[in-house]
Amino acid sequence: MPIRLGPLELIIVLVIVIIIFGVGRLPEIGGAVGKAIREFRESSAPSEKEASQPSTPSDESTSNT
Repeated sequence: MPIRLGPLELIIVLVIVIIIFGVGRLPEIGGAVGKAIREFRESSAPSEKEASQPSTPSDESTSNT
């Protein structure tokens, strides 16, 4: 069951975050979260590309001498 947040819940969460971290640190926290999401997407993107490409035989499997 997905969690649905309405406008009132989002305002409450934002107020709690402002109380805990303060207004001055919000841009720093937002930047850190954005950087983490970007790195996660970049690290998962190559694995998706590799999965769509056909695999080529490695040198070990072709060299049976």
